[in-house]
Amino acid sequence: MRAFTDIADLERAVGSHLGHGSWHQVTQEQIDAFARATGDEQWIHVDPERAATGPFGTTIAHGFLTLSLVPLLVKDVYRVDGLSMGVNYGADRVRFPAPVPVGARVRAGVELVRLSPSGIGVQALTRVTIEVEGSERPACVADLLSLLVA
Repeated sequence: MRAFTDIADLERAVGSHLGHGSWHQVTQEQIDAFARATGDEQWIHVDPERAATGPFGTTIAHGFLTLSLVPLLVKDVYRVDGLSMGVNYGADRVRFPAPVPVGARVRAGVELVRLSPSGIGVQALTRVTIEVEGSERPACVADLLSLLVA
């Protein structure tokens, strides 16, 4: 865990890699719950028998499920103390270069790309790369925006 005392301290880290989070195993139960919540019940996600003969050899996580794991995967990478709030502001770019097979373990690496003034606070752009254990390609690369308010 990399801890920053305040926004000024965080500003000194712009352009640097902040670290990696812990590994998290993606389960079929998570995939099924996400499918029910979003209505995306494609067989590649929820039908293990059919998926076994499909292009990935097993069920895979939804791309947006992988993206939705960002808070879980990033929570132990860094923190900024002294904030009254920090909220998601959006995404500049999101890509899903490789699938996440059921049972795979994923983790996130975080790079602080930039900080810029934004109304009531500072907008932070982080590049979050979600790795799949044993895979050369990442499952997700997302440029994410957060609004940090002191």
